[in-house]
Order: sequence, then C-alpha cells, then structure tokens
Amino acid sequence: MQHRKMLIVCHEYPPIGGGGATAVRILAEEQVRMGREVTVLTSGMRDLPARERQAGVEIVRTSCRRSARHYSTAAELATWIPGALLEGRRLLRARRFDAIHAHFIVPGAMVAVPLARGFGIPLTLTAHGSDVPGYNPDRFDMIHRLIRPLWRYLVNSADKVTLPSAHLSSLLRQAGGPNAVLVPNPFAPQPGIPTRAKVPHRILVATRLVPRKGVQDLIAAVAGMTEPVELIVAGDGPHAPQLRQQAEELNCPVDFRGFLPRETLAELYASSAIFVLPSSHENFPMVLLEAMGAGCAVVTTTAPGCREVVGEAGICVPAGDVEALRAQLVRLVRDPALAREYGQRGEQRVTQFAPDLVAEAFDRVYGSSAENGSNRTPWFGSSPRPHTGVH
Repeated sequence: MQHRKMLIVCHEYPPIGGGGATAVRILAEEQVRMGREVTVLTSGMRDLPARERQAGVEIVRTSCRRSARHYSTAAELATWIPGALLEGRRLLRARRFDAIHAHFIVPGAMVAVPLARGFGIPLTLTAHGSDVPGYNPDRFDMIHRLIRPLWRYLVNSADKVTLPSAHLSSLLRQAGGPNAVLVPNPFAPQPGIPTRAKVPHRILVATRLVPRKGVQDLIAAVAGMTEPVELIVAGDGPHAPQLRQQAEELNCPVDFRGFLPRETLAELYASSAIFVLPSSHENFPMVLLEAMGAGCAVVTTTAPGCREVVGEAGICVPAGDVEALRAQLVRLVRDPALAREYGQRGEQRVTQFAPDLVAEAFDRVYGSSAENGSNRTPWFGSSPRPHTGVH
C-alpha cells in the first residue's frame, strides 16, 4: 500500500459537534490504520489545544466564535472560515497533500474549494444534511436562498461528491448539485466501555433538541403509558425549555441529562433496553448506529434517512404518530425477549458499516476524484500538479 497524505477539512471534530463529526473521526482514524498521514483542519474552542495528535490523526484547530460544543449558529460557522483558509494555505505550502476531503458543503467547501483549486489537489466533498437545501428548511431556508449561486458553485467545484443517504441525493440534485456517490457513515464501537445489564424499562433518546427530532412526540407517547418506564433524554438545544414544560404539564417524569461526554453516553447506550429517535427527517443518524451497536432495541420513524440506517433491524413508525410510537414502546416493555431480539438484529446490522469497509469505498471515490481533477490548472501555478490518487 502506498503512503499518502490526506487533508480533511471539517468545521467539527470531536469533542466538538454531533454525528457528522463522529463519522469524520472514525474515518480519519481508520485511514491512519491503513498507513495514511491524516491531518484534520477544524475549529477550536478556548479549552482545546490548537494542535494535537489523537489516534495518529494530526488535528489543527483554528479560532472561531463558538459558544457550544454541540451546536453552532450560521454566524458562528462564518467566523471559522477566514482562519481556516489562512491555516489551510500555510499547511499546503509547507507540505504536499495528495487529496483533500471536505465535509459539509457549508462551511467546509467554502474553505476546501479555494485550497483545492489554488494548489491543484483533488477534492472529494461529503454532504451531511443541513448543508443541502430543503433538508432543514425551518432553520436554513433563508440562508440557502441567499447563498444559492455560491452553494451551486461550491458543490459543482468538487471532483467527487458523496452522500450517506439516497434521500439527501435527491435533494442535492433538486438544488442543482451533481450526481453523487452513496457512501454510508462508518461505525466503530467505542472501546473501553464495560458491558452493562440492560434495564428492561429504560428508554433512551440522544439527540440535539430541536422540533424535527420529535422528542415532543416521545414524551407524549410515554406520558400515555401505564407501564412504569424510565425515560432519559440526552442532549441539549433550543427546544429544551419547551420539552421540559411539556413533561411537567403531562406529569411525565423525564430525566433530562443535557449534553453528555462520549463515555457517559456510551454507558447509557449499554444499559438502555430501548432507544428511540422519532425524527421527522434525517440524513444518516449516527445515534442509530451507536444504539444498535450497543444492543438496544431501536424504534425510529419511516422518515427518509432513518429507515435507510436500521433496515429490518429496527421498528419504524410514521413520524408524528404518537399512538403508533406508544404502541411499539408498550410492546417492547412488556416483552423483554422481543427487545433483546431487536437488539441482536441491530448488532448484526452495524457490521455492514465497519470502518474498513467504508474507508475502502472512499478509496475508490478518491481515485475517481483524482482522475476528474487531473487536468485542472492550479491558481498558484501554470500547470496541473500530477496526482495518482489515494490507493
């Protein structure tokens, strides 16, 4: 295997960010195991070092005005771009990279496209959901309208675009993007978490607390159950105050844990018999993979993205259907053997998303990306730089 240098551009990388950031970390660490030199250009916060190495991955963090690890506003995203451009240019002038892999069209491609074009390096771009128009209209519709010409330029400037779900692929094409390659997010179980006995009546949801995640439907469903259950909500977000008020009004005991460290959340996965993600729409939610990998019986929705992840290994109900959700929860709580069966199905399902399999799929994309970009003239030179791709 040839030795190659990869530059990954993503504004979020653990401990900052959510499921997309976790997927980036798993892929980066797998590429190191394959013999690559991997550098991640990402954003920093006050309590994180500007440079460090984790599991062999070089992490370079540039400053931005970000107040929370798990959530950022559009304005906060914008503050990362200037510093990332400057640091990226410095990195590319100091050493040769064979490929750039950017995650999130906005803001990732706003940094990666100028760097890739400027230095004549093949660029693969992966979209993750809210960076595609139409995926999250309640939050980003106006922004996407304002930047539509720039968005189309960025997404069509990549040598290859990948997506984790077919639903996102259709939205990308509708917005004027290119045909994309479907590559799922990778999943790797977190090491060092001891085995826990499942608590049969424990129901867990772990997500950012915004309306489209459907936690309000879960609380309503549990409030109408006569069976004793323990509902734990892990996560935080702008919808948290309304959810707390709803739980109080319905006299539904809910354990709101807030944003949790990875280790604490992994222990909750391990001890929870049931995991629920009642979203109205998703891209490729990593929490479903994490829950299945921990042997939880998963209940989610028929919404695009969710069904693609769980397949036949989970229970899917229509989004927003509180009665259907409650019926499935009652069924699992009353029948622990059935919950264990679904947990075993999930553990088998996640083997399809093993990091080595996903990394091999991306290797094929990188080779195609290098071919597409081989004739482009770099902005900072008179002739294209030769690339053989990443093999």
